[in-house]
Amino acid sequence: MAELRREERIAQNIDWLTVLLFALMVAAGWLNIFAAVYDAQSQQSIFDLDINSGKQILWIGTTVIIITMLMAIDYKFFDSFAYVIYGAMMIILIGVLFGGKVVAGSKSWIGVGGFGIQPSEFSKTACALALAKFLSKPGLRLDRTNDMFTAAAIIALPALLILLQNDTGSTLVFSSFIIVLYREGLPPVYPVLGITVVALFILTLLVPQLYLIIGLVVLALIIIALIPKSIKNIAVIVGGLAIVVAVVMGVDFFVNDVLQPHQQNRIKALIDPDGDPLGYGWNVTQSKIAIGSGGFLGKGFLEGTQTKFDFVPEQSTDFIFCTIGEEHGWFGSFLVIAGFMTLLMRIVFLAERQKSRFARVYGYSVASILFFHMMVNIGMTIGLFPVIGIPLPFFSYGGSSLWSFTILLFILLKLDAHRSQILNRY
Repeated sequence: MAELRREERIAQNIDWLTVLLFALMVAAGWLNIFAAVYDAQSQQSIFDLDINSGKQILWIGTTVIIITMLMAIDYKFFDSFAYVIYGAMMIILIGVLFGGKVVAGSKSWIGVGGFGIQPSEFSKTACALALAKFLSKPGLRLDRTNDMFTAAAIIALPALLILLQNDTGSTLVFSSFIIVLYREGLPPVYPVLGITVVALFILTLLVPQLYLIIGLVVLALIIIALIPKSIKNIAVIVGGLAIVVAVVMGVDFFVNDVLQPHQQNRIKALIDPDGDPLGYGWNVTQSKIAIGSGGFLGKGFLEGTQTKFDFVPEQSTDFIFCTIGEEHGWFGSFLVIAGFMTLLMRIVFLAERQKSRFARVYGYSVASILFFHMMVNIGMTIGLFPVIGIPLPFFSYGGSSLWSFTILLFILLKLDAHRSQILNRY
């Protein structure tokens, strides 16, 4: 009887609005995966296990088992074993470096029978749990150097291991944790510095290096002329100028000598997709054509011509948003983005109502990871971001991504269902 009452209490306390949004997105993703691989001549069924939509329904079915297991686990498990989960995942990531399979140039997969599992997807959840555990320590402050660098190390370790697997896209996802750190007290100067470096990187790609350096020197001279003259002020400006110029000059070395040829082509496609529309600009050009051809209401379900003739590569995975844009138009794209924004706002709401810092930090981690995936995936299909190969949550084909996003989200829902019992200090 006690166990029955416990299950009833969880069912009453779980946030069903978030569950509904999750279910709607997974269902919409499944339909669009079918649309991406549909062949009118073969008349294949959406349940056909020989195509991606049939395989995806198997993955969707297994998520029900995963959700049931997560709801059955004691909520204290995630806090108590956060570091153990993180450590185990780091060991797995190291193992992948030595024994993993190479898929699409990335050595980031483990073969399981006829399927492949990508541990890097699950490492985001492990990192979120470990970061939440660390930041929930009593008396911790991110304006102290030791605490700040320890938090950064927790994030950097899995990111570095994944980078060594040549999976740049998944590596960049870990930068989203800066939102979590800022919410928990990281001084604003660090996010500002990060944004400045990114802006300088983009500017250096768009503007000839010499002109940019001259412009920065002129700007520094103007600032010196306007502010009160003192050795300290001038030294700060000159020192800042030297750092900025070093960053600008380092971009050329980074792009030409550090990045691999295919990564260089992604940068070129972002800056000038029309420079080689049949080469490095093909993916982005065809993606924009597919989305633009949908118009306001789209061509209709299963009627996407760009999709049917395989003009856009990776149609059911990285470029699934092209199918949405082509077949459902601006309106369908708007609904998908609105659905994501509603889910993200709901997750932030859940995070803010938690009574423990652990649950709150974890909630913000979930929101940050999903936001980064949505922003970059959709952005790269319309030419706003380079093509880095990360999935659109709940929409892209793949078991690893669907499982990882499901686990990521439902751990939060489990913690939220027990929020009145979690009374850790802030």
